Amino acid sequence: MNIKKISEKILRKERISVEEGLYLFENTDLLTLGKLADYVRRVKHPDNIATFVVDRNVNYTNVCVANCHFCAFQTKKNSPNAYTLDFDEIFKRIEELIKWGGTTLLMQGGLNPDLRLDFYVNLFKEIKDRYPQIQIHSLSASEIYYISKIENLEIGEVLKILNNAGLDSLPGGGAEILSDEVRNQISRNKVTTEIWLTIHREAHKLGMTTTATMMCGHIEKPEHILEHLKHIRDLQDISLKEGKGHFTAFIPWTFQKGGTKLDHLPEPTTVYYLRVLALSRIFLDNFKNIQSSHVTQTMKVGPVGLHFGANDLGSTMIEENVVTSTGWKVSAPKPEKMADIIRKAGFKPAQRDTYYNIIRFFN
Repeated sequence: MNIKKISEKILRKERISVEEGLYLFENTDLLTLGKLADYVRRVKHPDNIATFVVDRNVNYTNVCVANCHFCAFQTKKNSPNAYTLDFDEIFKRIEELIKWGGTTLLMQGGLNPDLRLDFYVNLFKEIKDRYPQIQIHSLSASEIYYISKIENLEIGEVLKILNNAGLDSLPGGGAEILSDEVRNQISRNKVTTEIWLTIHREAHKLGMTTTATMMCGHIEKPEHILEHLKHIRDLQDISLKEGKGHFTAFIPWTFQKGGTKLDHLPEPTTVYYLRVLALSRIFLDNFKNIQSSHVTQTMKVGPVGLHFGANDLGSTMIEENVVTSTGWKVSAPKPEKMADIIRKAGFKPAQRDTYYNIIRFFN
């Protein structure tokens, strides 16, 4: 096995194996890896368009029983800092999103034992009645599974009920690293790899789209990165073959220190992030869209990711509370500013919706 043969395989648009991906990740210099990823991006997106979405991440509750080691946002039910937003407060935030020209409502919170299925059903129905133009892209696999447990319902049934109530698509949150060897150390009380995949599989069977994510830069090893990518590539193969729902995008980001149980770990480097991003673009040959994370990498690095395989710069992020709870400052540029950043990076900027349909070009 050598870099030249693997590179030739990529240039011929052939699928690489886990072993080849691992060899590439561990033995290729950053610029060569980036060049290969950029080639794959250009094949999939020859128009040189880079997109973004105007959305808002409403973290509707911070009460959580998961106790993940990487999280500074969670709190106990009886904590003085505990909260759950009421419907009126959520509606107010949606109205602000609409004023920004937003299309997507991302809602993720903790695993709160006081919030039953009817909370979400009533909320989603009211949102759709009041704001039919808003796409509800909400609830991680962990939240779906927790609801199914406390309601004693099958995962597929919970998803069907929520989908009928107005839930349009699922974000990929809660994936962290899809390797139980890692998950048992950092998020033991969350879903297993198999359950995470099952929930997205069930959503796809209903015709829903979802995204896949990865939080890297903590205790994982390169083989765990490849294990994660193989899991979602395999599931995407199945879902695309069936022609119903599928993954619209893959979004890797890095662990952020600050008030977590993993603060003793060294900071993940920008080089490491770009290597993971580039590898993702190369390995995930059945994913059309790869997102670069300015949220965890700053707006200086985020656009650089567009040259390392990404074709999307994520969100304007009007609101975000989980990453910011670590003390990290998250940029929230207006759409025109986001477009200008993309343009200066050498791409044609366009605003998209949840499903990666382009809804606006910028001059």
